Amino acid sequence: MKSECSQPPTSPFIGLFISMCGCRKTAIIGGILNALGWILSAYASDVHYLFLTFGVTAGVGSGMVYLPAVVMVGQYFQKRRALAQGLSTTGTGFGAFLMTALLKYLCIEFGWRNAMFIQGAISLNLCVCGALMRPLSPKDAVSEKYVVRSNSEDNQAKALSHSAETTNGVLSEEPEKKEEATNEEVLGSAQHIESGGKSRGGRSMYGLRILKTVSQLTVTVRKGFAIWYSSYFGAASLFTNRVFVAFIIWALFAYSSFVIPFIHLPEIVKQYNLSSQNNLFPLTSIIAIVHIFGKVILGIISDLPCVSTWNVFLMANFTLVTCILTLPLMQTYVSLAVVCALIGFSSGYFSLMPVVTEDLVGTKHLANAYGIIICANGISALFGPPFAGWIYDITQKYDYSFYISGSLYMVGIVFLLIQPCIQKKQPREKSTEEAQV
Repeated sequence: MKSECSQPPTSPFIGLFISMCGCRKTAIIGGILNALGWILSAYASDVHYLFLTFGVTAGVGSGMVYLPAVVMVGQYFQKRRALAQGLSTTGTGFGAFLMTALLKYLCIEFGWRNAMFIQGAISLNLCVCGALMRPLSPKDAVSEKYVVRSNSEDNQAKALSHSAETTNGVLSEEPEKKEEATNEEVLGSAQHIESGGKSRGGRSMYGLRILKTVSQLTVTVRKGFAIWYSSYFGAASLFTNRVFVAFIIWALFAYSSFVIPFIHLPEIVKQYNLSSQNNLFPLTSIIAIVHIFGKVILGIISDLPCVSTWNVFLMANFTLVTCILTLPLMQTYVSLAVVCALIGFSSGYFSLMPVVTEDLVGTKHLANAYGIIICANGISALFGPPFAGWIYDITQKYDYSFYISGSLYMVGIVFLLIQPCIQKKQPREKSTEEAQV
């Protein structure tokens, strides 16, 4: 869960790396950065140093691994995508449990500095995981486009994203053709010079190969930057998709409500004298454990032929906000445990977020679009806890933090509910524009 929303400012720029370098290279670079952040943190002398090494370096590195992993799952699986995303993201939950126990053991046995070194070495395995992200061949990519989805809701969302992509394609088709023509001229001239330079010796051959490599790299970087720029700032950018904008607004309110129980639950337990029972089995652990299974189960339900992923996503959100609003009313350990289990299960909709995003914008723009969603969720998680603390300072009660944050969450859900209205309105506007033309 932490990796899903721990890099709010950098997520859109990670999409730029994916557009230029691909998922495999981005994940490998991210693994190196993450390991480097852990290793440099072993030399920390103050908190400011840790902020740069552990917070920035290791945090950006983990984000550069997480986002490509989500994008690759979306590219590899067209059937049972929700289950695939759910299984892939459960690793964050299991990893949090295992690595927490391992770090405690390492700190006791070797000290915290050596534990940082060992964790950095373990993090290098992320590079191996990134190397396994084999990009799809052009034939596979073409065949993926013609896969028929059994879900009628997915077909509607795909039609909406297709209309946005076609407008984007019309606007950017001519520049791409010109760019490809100039790139072919550069590569052709390099190859022509290379063929003529074979008789001149090894040095000229070596220089021409460097020139060819640099020209190919320039082509890749320019093409990737053009895709990234058009997604954010182009005339047919992602922000022209009204449904996606409503999804971003929901993300700005959603995650802050989810993190508040982790902050205030220990104080609520003390308020009702439930510390002895909570020490045996903490309520926050119940949320974390059930959250892992919720991702998989909600993924299985969403992939059923007669079930809409969007409706499952909405029902999970309604369940979560209801539990947050009713949690302060529970005064026994059993009732709190039941509500916490429901919070953990319904929050499993995090595994459906990439699927819903892909349905809205298409696989081509998944990296950039999901980067924006992670950024919005990260901002929500960043300001949610201070806001809850501020409410407690004013009211001196923990209940109002749940009520106010739950109400804000409901505002985000309202933007999800108006999605069908926006989706129906866009084709009408498009038809009137075509009639005017």
